[in-house]
Amino acid sequence: MDSSTNQISRSARREAAREARDAFPPMGIYAIRDRASGHQRLGASRNVHAALNRARFELRMGKHADRILQAEWNRSGADGLAFAVLDLVKERDDPDFDYAGELKALEQIHRELQGLT
Repeated sequence: MDSSTNQISRSARREAAREARDAFPPMGIYAIRDRASGHQRLGASRNVHAALNRARFELRMGKHADRILQAEWNRSGADGLAFAVLDLVKERDDPDFDYAGELKALEQIHRELQGLT
C-alpha cells in the first residue's frame, strides 16, 4: 500500500469518526422485561443503546439495582429477559428544543401505557 492510499484511508477514518461524534444520539425510552413474571423496568436515556448495554453489563456482574431482574438473569441468563427500545426522540431543527422534557414526557406516556404509573 503506498502512502497516498494510506493517507486516504486515514482521512476517511477521521471523517467517519467526526461524523459519528457529531451524530444525533439515540435518545429514547427502553424496557427490560422478565419473560417469566412479566416484571418490567422502564427507563429513559439520552443514549438508549448505551443504557441497555450498561444494564446488561450490570446484570452480568450481578450488580443490577432491580433485584427481580437480577434474580431472573441469575436463573436464566440473557434468555430470561427481553431488552427493547420502545420509542426514540426525533432530532429537531430548533436548537432550543427541550430534549430532557421530551424524554420525561415520553417516559410518562409509556408508564401509563404499561400501567406503571
